[in-house]
Formats: sequence, C-alpha cells, structure tokens
Amino acid sequence: MNWDDTTDETAADRLVGASADREDQAVEAALRPKDLDEFIGQEKVREQLDLVLRAARARGATADHVLLSGAPGLGKTTLSMIIAAEMGAPIRITSGPAIQHAGDLAAILSSLQEGEVFFLDEIHRMSRPAEEMLYMAMEDFRVDVIVGKGPGATAIPLELPPFTLVGATTRAGLLPPPLRDRFGFTAHMEFYEPAELQRVIHRSAHLLDVEIGAEGAAEIAGRSRGTPRIANRLLRRVRDYAQVKADGIITREIAAAALKVYEVDARGLDRLDRGVLEALLKLFGGGPVGLSTLAVAVGEERETVEEVAEPFLVREGLLARTPRGRVATPAAWAHLGLTPPQRTMGGNGQGDLFGA
Repeated sequence: MNWDDTTDETAADRLVGASADREDQAVEAALRPKDLDEFIGQEKVREQLDLVLRAARARGATADHVLLSGAPGLGKTTLSMIIAAEMGAPIRITSGPAIQHAGDLAAILSSLQEGEVFFLDEIHRMSRPAEEMLYMAMEDFRVDVIVGKGPGATAIPLELPPFTLVGATTRAGLLPPPLRDRFGFTAHMEFYEPAELQRVIHRSAHLLDVEIGAEGAAEIAGRSRGTPRIANRLLRRVRDYAQVKADGIITREIAAAALKVYEVDARGLDRLDRGVLEALLKLFGGGPVGLSTLAVAVGEERETVEEVAEPFLVREGLLARTPRGRVATPAAWAHLGLTPPQRTMGGNGQGDLFGA
C-alpha cells in the first residue's frame, strides 16, 4: 500500500474527514446544485467564473481551461458539473491516479466531443508522460500518438475538437508551472464560514425532507470544519439520531447530543484530533515534540498525524509546527480544559529530548 492510499483510507473512515466515500458520493449527487445561482458560498469564484462562462457563450466558443484548487469537500467537482451545465455541454470525469500512461489520456482525449468538459480530479497525481501530452492538447488541441517502438517509431498527429479541461487539485504547489500556465482561469476554493454552512445545511435538509431549526443548523455548522461535505455528512448522522432518539426534528440539543455520540466536539475535533492534542499536552507538556514521537504516542502512522490531523489543528490555532517540533498553543490547553505548566513555551529543552 502506498503513502497516499494509507492517508486516504484513514481520512475516509473519519466522520469529519473531507474525503468522500460511496455514501457521500451518492448523497452529493442528489444534493448537488445545478447552476451557479444555486451554488452557495465561494462568492468571488462564482462571480469570476460566471463572467468567463458568459463571455464564452457570447462568442460561441468553448470556455477557457479552468483550474480549481482547495481542500477536499469544498465543491470542486460540483463546479465542474455546473460549468458543463452552463455551457450546455456533456462532461467526462476521471482522476489523475487513473491516468498512468500517455495512452490512457490519448484514448480519452480522442473520444471527446466538441465543446465537452473534461474534468480531471487530483490532476497533480497524473503521470509525467501523460502530463506532457496534456500540454499540447490544452494549447493546440492536438496530440502526437506514437506508433511502433525503437528507431522505427513514428509520431502521428491527431487533431482534437475544442474542449474545456477543468482540473482540480488539493495540492496546487505540486503542479509544474508549464501546466498551471495553460489554464485560462484559476481559482482557489476557501473554507466556508459558519453562516454559509448553515445555508448549505438548510438546503440539504429541505432536499432530504428533514425538519431542522436555525439553532440545530448552527450547531452542526459550527462542527463542520468549514467544509460542506462534512456538514452534509453530520446532518445525515444527526438526522438518524433524531429519528431514533427523538421526534425527528433537529434542535440544538438534539444536534449536540447526536454529535457527542459520534465523538465530534464543539469545534469539530474528533477522536484522532483530540488524541493528538492530549498526547502533546499530557505526555509532553505541550511540546515541542517531534512528529514521529507524537505519532507513536497516539498509535498512528506518522503520515496520518501529519496529513490527516495536523492541518485542521494548525488552522484552528491549536497546534504550531516549529523547527524544534510540534507545540501546543494556549488555545489547545483551554479547549481541553487543562492548565499549562508555568514556563515559557518550549523553553525547557524538551525539543532536544523529543526532536523531529
């Protein structure tokens, strides 16, 4: 099993993980907005993308290639489908890991219709030969198909119909500049504010025929880590609790009781997040402590702690990465209801004992 598979598998098992499992994919298909007016949040991206698509329609041309970056669960796939719908075009969907050879990409490109939207998720994980073929396809709508092997190999140019590539990535920094430069429009998807997530939850509750009050939606939104996919997943779990333990109506009290059962606290931290913080605070006095040592204390792989738990803890201001190791912030002590030791943070030499 490779590193990415381990991390994705762990993330998919978490209620507050942003990766989509099969249940999420099925529900998202039903809840997905169909046009830009219906899409909630990402105001700047929506405004800019609307201009790009309207201008393309006015010219009677295909839209420029679009690159969407941002954390999982923020709506990149949904926007790609909206782009196709707004342009009145079909959409072809695949992912970077599925394209391991240039021939895989050539087969897809050669079958595209004129104006079709080609959505390539996790584009940064595509193989290098396929990536280089994509350069020419995006710029000149042409690919060179190699026939034969060795000295007798021949490159046959294959003309492609104009199409729109929508690339999505969670790690834009891994894209080579030549690929990034070929996108006519790039957008970064931001995490959602609680008020925006409340709108998402109310809309989803209506489509799922779930009765929810404003305070119940606010309680779920506050624990959704700024991510619509997580908000919808928590809504479904709270709905289950409300149907079994109450009258089916989601109030603040019902939402809080349900999420307590699922071990999602008031700030959206789950068992893994709290385990990392508790080990850092209780075993190592708040740090600094090396990542490998912290992972052993939690009983998780180093990559799981670094890629699954840490990003949210850092974003919430509960943990800091320093040259000497991981350090808990005063907010972490307060969140777990613990009293920090009477010393300057990191000033007792623990970085030497528990270094990275």
